[in-house]
Amino acid sequence: MKSHQLAFALVALVSTLFSLSAKDRPNILFIMSDDHTAQAIGAYATLLREIDPTPTIDKLAEEGVLFENAFCTNSICTPSRANIITGLYNHNNGVFDLGGSIRPDKQTLPILMREAGYQTAVIGKWHLKQEPNFDYYKVLPGQGKYFDTEFRIQGDRPWPQNVVTHMGEHSSDAITDSALDWFRNQRDPNKPFFVCHQYKAPHDYFENAPRYQSYLADVTVPEPETLYDVPNTFGSLATRGWQNELMPHIGTSIGKRNPRRSYATHLFAKFPEEFPANYDPALATEEETTRISYQGYLKKYLRCVKGVDDNLKRLFDYLKAEGLYDNTVIIYTGDQGFWLGEKDYQDKRWAYDESARMPFIVRYPREIPAGIRSDALIENVDYPALMLDYAGVKTPKEYQGKSFRSICETGKEPANWKPATYYRYWMHMAHHDNPGEMAIRTKTHKLIYFYGANYKGEYQTPPAWELYDLIEDPQELRNVYYVPKYKKIRDDLKVQFAQLRKDIGDDGSHYPECEAIVQEFWDYSEADRLKAIEISANFKKIREAELAKN
Repeated sequence: MKSHQLAFALVALVSTLFSLSAKDRPNILFIMSDDHTAQAIGAYATLLREIDPTPTIDKLAEEGVLFENAFCTNSICTPSRANIITGLYNHNNGVFDLGGSIRPDKQTLPILMREAGYQTAVIGKWHLKQEPNFDYYKVLPGQGKYFDTEFRIQGDRPWPQNVVTHMGEHSSDAITDSALDWFRNQRDPNKPFFVCHQYKAPHDYFENAPRYQSYLADVTVPEPETLYDVPNTFGSLATRGWQNELMPHIGTSIGKRNPRRSYATHLFAKFPEEFPANYDPALATEEETTRISYQGYLKKYLRCVKGVDDNLKRLFDYLKAEGLYDNTVIIYTGDQGFWLGEKDYQDKRWAYDESARMPFIVRYPREIPAGIRSDALIENVDYPALMLDYAGVKTPKEYQGKSFRSICETGKEPANWKPATYYRYWMHMAHHDNPGEMAIRTKTHKLIYFYGANYKGEYQTPPAWELYDLIEDPQELRNVYYVPKYKKIRDDLKVQFAQLRKDIGDDGSHYPECEAIVQEFWDYSEADRLKAIEISANFKKIREAELAKN
């Protein structure tokens, strides 16, 4: 009898301790906007600081920690999100590009949160194709629509057949309304929550809510120094071609530099009201199309950003009114960086900082002092480990990311913290004309290897290497790969780069034909460079024939 009473008492004690620990642990709110780059956040911005469309996000940064060197490992939507939901690099989670997906049983972040006693929900953009393994979900189909927003929800039919539509609503409003509805009607007050609140905005093509159309209408948005003129010291054979012959064909453009895809033509076709009444890209000079298109582009983009920020204020006001705000770890990020006219590039995908850097802000006043800025190198593969750490869950052995909770709370890096980040973009010359590339970045230097081939090792663009001194040249405008004083740094970084690939498992076994090209030009002898010149001429012919055909 006594043994039964003792057993019952132990069960009751364990249940009580679990209940108390669940109650005492913080809520976790992970907010991610699509393509919201650090340059468009007041707390980060320099060029756009006076415009500053993000007072709500700025306040979050003021009251928490802001990371200046947070990077994605593959600057494209689906792969970046896959890293966060799995804690693995793309070559290990299997999501190399936009065609990838994550099975419900592999979505370890929400699974572990649920096992730890958290109520889990995801609302907004999902983009991982398969059914979310959350207690509750209301997610956009694929990229989703800006207006009359549709959501896939749980229901009587199997995924993805249950759909509801917010007629007449902009996606940022509909996503916030849906989150507030969950908090008011679905949240269990006896459990901590883990909520992924994820906006479609400001992904192109930047359809803002009508109420923001007057925002910035009479403002001239400041231009980046490299909008028109990129110095000849920038780039390489890979990005410029031999004697600049591939400048029209590598990287989509703001002005009409790239004849296949540019905002000078495509943005004009979608939003003619943002352009002068007499605008004709065929008659205007390249510089004129660049200047005019940049203004239309930035205004549409920043209007979408403003809509996100205003909606976050609605969400935060609710959390404050309910007494939840200060007991919630609030994280704000974008799924990657984004070009805002720098170097006349659009979209993301490149290993350069404008594209690869993610905003990353954390507020939790119970443990994180206000006003910390950290230059620690972190990757999106580290984010789930951080969130699990705050949930009281030990980082799984299979995770490749590490928690950086101590950096959040002290601003200081542990002695064994990572010295470099890894980058790899696999979608060679897809959509925005970016060559296949990989890179290693330290706090002081970046080494980029454009191997220039698709998964089968075909459709080659010229391979080349680029090295940037991030202390002397933070805008990455002077490739010093061939500068003699950088030879030791270059050679040391190559060794470190090769070892990093091995350490994280990017061993080339996933696509052997592609890896053969990677290895062929890795040493980059003079013979390799001469072959790259031949590849440049050949690709120019291929691209010009494609343009003539289309």
